[in-house]
Amino acid sequence: MKTKVLVVTEYYPRDDDPTLGIWAHHQALAARDAGADVRVLVLHRPLPPLSMLRNPSLRRMRQIVSQAGSRTLDGLPVDYLRYLSPPRPWSYASWGGWAAPALRRAIAKLRPEFPFELVHAHYAVPAGDAVRRVAPDIPLIVSVHGGDVYGDHAASATVRRTLRHARLVLANSAGTARRSLEHGARTTRVVHLGTDLPALTAAPRPSRPTLVSVGNLIARKRHADLIIALANLRERHPDIRGVIVGDGPERERLQALSASLGLERQLELRGRVPHSEAVAIARAGSLFVLASVDEAFGVAYIEAMAGAVPAIGCRGEDGPEEIVAAGGGMALVPARDPQALAEAVDRLLADPSRLEAMGLQARHTVEREFNWPRCGRETAAAYQEVLHRQIRD
Repeated sequence: MKTKVLVVTEYYPRDDDPTLGIWAHHQALAARDAGADVRVLVLHRPLPPLSMLRNPSLRRMRQIVSQAGSRTLDGLPVDYLRYLSPPRPWSYASWGGWAAPALRRAIAKLRPEFPFELVHAHYAVPAGDAVRRVAPDIPLIVSVHGGDVYGDHAASATVRRTLRHARLVLANSAGTARRSLEHGARTTRVVHLGTDLPALTAAPRPSRPTLVSVGNLIARKRHADLIIALANLRERHPDIRGVIVGDGPERERLQALSASLGLERQLELRGRVPHSEAVAIARAGSLFVLASVDEAFGVAYIEAMAGAVPAIGCRGEDGPEEIVAAGGGMALVPARDPQALAEAVDRLLADPSRLEAMGLQARHTVEREFNWPRCGRETAAAYQEVLHRQIRD
């Protein structure tokens, strides 16, 4: 008999942002394909973020406000639960409490037709906290993706309460697992997210050296380091170009930096695009470069590497260090060091045979370690472990 699992999450694809939490959707699909019976409840706050006030988009605002309540995504039933709360900067720690009434009503309505045995929440805040409040007797698994346990922030106390309550914490890397234990988790298990595996000949290689980065335009992603490195590489690689996919509050600053360095012809800020398009762009580059910090895992690295594109990340970061430990195909550079980044890129571009070999290593690493079927099997096994432990207890 299939294990019935309710996934509760804040991050999930929706009308205004189809790429938001796409990894949570793919993990739910992978768990379903591995034998679990899955339903999804999304905590949806129908208020535009404060950052949108600086660059308003009436279309996105309308989509946020009018998000459909229910839909089926790839055969998976998904319900969007509307709730209101004060703005994120000064109230995020309490969002689980604000979402709890809507979640309580949804669970009461859903459970008679779908008697789920456990809940899998993505992030301790707000999803895990909301579940803890409204269904304390239901076994809870919390996936921690980094933000909950990096640093000491306003929501740390709520994170600790939720992780102590959870029967199991699924961490996206060993570093995240260690941080979760430090924040009170009783038991952890590392389950890596995955990616699809395209045919090796699917993505055409660029006619000129192309550095690609995919990630929200926020400070910790350090896209500015790539822009500075690109400027430093122009003399040795006059035809080099860079493509950054994503959007966010750093966009204007990055545009100004690009202009000040005279990179208008070499750099393209592509903005937000559908997930499939972002992956295709990454896999069509010469190198995938993301010099981010506080990087718990980094799905974007493995999505590019699956297309035989070598990646560059930062030394000392939990995700990149773990990907490198799993196999070849990724180089590490010191964090916050655009010059070191430029030198690493130069060495690889100057040696095409090494670049090609590294790309094949990247593909093999992902094929072996970071695929969705493996993620699904390990996720489903975690569900079974929690249920069996409950029976023993």
